[in-house]
Order: sequence, then C-alpha cells, then structure tokens
Amino acid sequence: MQHPPHQSLQVAAVQSLQGRPAAVPKPRVAAREEDGPWHAEAVCRRDEAGLFFAPSKEPTAARLSREEAAKRVCARCPVMVACREHALLQPEPYGVWGGLTAAERRVVLARRRRRAAELRQAPGAGPIAAAG
Repeated sequence: MQHPPHQSLQVAAVQSLQGRPAAVPKPRVAAREEDGPWHAEAVCRRDEAGLFFAPSKEPTAARLSREEAAKRVCARCPVMVACREHALLQPEPYGVWGGLTAAERRVVLARRRRRAAELRQAPGAGPIAAAG
C-alpha cells in the first residue's frame, strides 16, 4: 500500500511539542502545479512516516538513530533533490526532508542568504555576476 505524498508537518509537530500524542502526519496533496509530481516518486511514500518525524520527548540517541535511518531512505530516493528544495522553499520546520534534518536545512538556508548578500555587495555585481 502506498502512502500519499508529504504534507507540511506543523500540526503533528505542534502536537508533539505540546506533549500530545502526535498522529502520524498525513502527507499533503500537492495544491499547486509547482509542487510537482515528484511526490509520486518519493521512496518515503512506501516507508513509515514516523521515521521522518520526531515523536514527543524523543531521547537524543533515539532521534539521531531515527534521523540516520530516514537519511538512508532519502539517499536511495530518485527525487531527493526536489524534496530538499521543497523543504527549503516552504520552509519545512520539522522532520527529515531530502536527506536533511530541520537543523541542517537551517544551515543551508543561512549559507544561501549569506551567499546572496555577498553577491549583492560584490563590486560590479551585475546580472552575470549574480547568476554565478
């Protein structure tokens, strides 16, 4: 049986953070065309959604182990890059998406912002320099 595509995990994560049992999040159906059909090819559709999202009050060792297992699933996924970009553009605040944890995605976003600022400040930063 296939699982539907990802949904934003804010509801499950908020429930988890509030100490309520978080239901396994039901993946959201792409509401816009730009969400694209990549969801249909995601390997995680066939895996347990709980692998990708933390239960409430998860011990650190258990979280690290679960995240590594989720990343192994992502590593064999044909749409990992599209999933990662989706999570970075949303931005998805919880879970493992595209092989990155929420903390790792925050680092990527900070690097992208820093790089964009450097490109804007670079002398002679015209359209060609900014494209690089």
